[in-house]
Amino acid sequence: TGIVTRRPLVLQLHKTEPRVEDYAEFLHLPKQRFTDFSMVRKEIQDETDKMTGTNRRISPVPIHLTIYSPNVVNLTLIDLPGLTKVAIEGQPEAIVRDIESMVRSYILKPNCIILAITPANQDIATSDAIKLSKEVDPLGERTFGVLTKLDLMDKGTNAVDILEGRAYQLRHPWVGIVNRSQADINNKVDMVAARQREHEFFATSLDYSHLAGRMGSEYLAKLLSKHLEAEIKARIPAITSLINHSIDELEREMSHIGNPVAVDAAAQLYTILELCRAFERVFKEHLDGGRPGGDRIFTVFDSQLPAALRKLPFDQHLSLQNVKRIVSQADGYHPHLIAPEQAYRRLIDGALSYIKEPAAASVDAIHSILKELVRRSIRETEELKRFPALQNEIASAAYDALERFRGDSRKTTLRLVEMESSYLTVDFFRKLPMEPERGSAGSPISSTTDRYSEGHFRRIGSNVSSYVAMVAENLRYTIPKAVVHCQVREAGRSLLDHFYIQLGRRNSKQLGALLNEDPLLMERRQRFSRRLELYQSARDEIDWVLRSE
Repeated sequence: TGIVTRRPLVLQLHKTEPRVEDYAEFLHLPKQRFTDFSMVRKEIQDETDKMTGTNRRISPVPIHLTIYSPNVVNLTLIDLPGLTKVAIEGQPEAIVRDIESMVRSYILKPNCIILAITPANQDIATSDAIKLSKEVDPLGERTFGVLTKLDLMDKGTNAVDILEGRAYQLRHPWVGIVNRSQADINNKVDMVAARQREHEFFATSLDYSHLAGRMGSEYLAKLLSKHLEAEIKARIPAITSLINHSIDELEREMSHIGNPVAVDAAAQLYTILELCRAFERVFKEHLDGGRPGGDRIFTVFDSQLPAALRKLPFDQHLSLQNVKRIVSQADGYHPHLIAPEQAYRRLIDGALSYIKEPAAASVDAIHSILKELVRRSIRETEELKRFPALQNEIASAAYDALERFRGDSRKTTLRLVEMESSYLTVDFFRKLPMEPERGSAGSPISSTTDRYSEGHFRRIGSNVSSYVAMVAENLRYTIPKAVVHCQVREAGRSLLDHFYIQLGRRNSKQLGALLNEDPLLMERRQRFSRRLELYQSARDEIDWVLRSE
């Protein structure tokens, strides 16, 4: 009594080989077989109550049940809650609308076959099932009319006009059935006995005996199965196209994800080397201009280094006061006779030492750029995405190599500056005007004390400034050459050389650890693989059906 079906029941029937025991499986209870169908009934009731409670509410969440039996035809049925007109006590007011919305959501689907079930002892004109079916399937192409309770009609009445299509015509024939009564269900009359009674009812009925051959539940099942088969065959080209498209998409996705990792050491080593080469190709594209990032290296040399050189405190170092101090310290108790050579060297050494800082800063800036390019290249190497452990190893090996390159580059660039201090360009000073200063009358000033005049010190500072400017201009071009030679070129040529040597010393277990995949990726591959197998199996079945026709 009341609403029996309160959740959609998706019932899949699978015909098995003869003499195979009937059994059922629920989707929410995987790998659990039911051979006692009274327990199937109980599980449906329990699962319904679990979702809806016991207060006659409904839920759109379906229960999936599959029955395997030699006594069924291959068919999928969806049992929906019966349409109702009013909410009874304990039911929400919206239940009438909710049930109709739920039913409509299923029967609107163009591939759905509609069983419009109407009790024979009810006026067909008031049938909610027929009314709703007419709305969604006005041509009746998907609607089958089913009359129940033929055995409960008033004496002297029958449903022949409906079953023969005179009272209400459908494109497909009406089918009358006789189900078990509530007393039969209470007395546990099995379905075999019920089907036998149904057959006897139509065969012996004065009203329906001439229709007996196309009445009954068995006939309805065969009719639906044949219709479903015909519909599937009509849609085979579209289904095949959809399956092939899905297979192509899955194969592309599987190719993108990659095949499972090999287990032998040689294959693992080969895989790792191929992945490393893929990373190196991406990294070199960044350096050589195929991908963005390498242009930042030029910016360091073209903007950052010259700007840093211009900001060096040469003027402060070569101020009149500092020049006097250094010249005096260099002369000691022996005043210089013509030019203070020791003072010149000290002033030049002090000025050139300032260049070491921007030189080292250029090395560090290039190092930071190369590290960022390594990180970006690892992210952009598609083949590496499935191996987080190998990503970390490559990053660590690349960073170690870049540290070595930075050390070599720092030594080389600083050595360039020190070389300029170690040996001065004598020709530069030979070309400087060395005339002594003259007095107001034009006579030369030759006394030792006059050599310590401000003009003399200013000329020393000016000469050193000119020389340091020349050296700084030369270093502006030689420092980038040293940095590129020691860092950029080496990074492009031998970034992972040490890593390759270490790989050759690792055993199979260590190599396998590098190829441990992201668990989510492995699960994704398995999921795609299962779907691919299903689609390929479906395609093979369709091909077999087409060949056998």
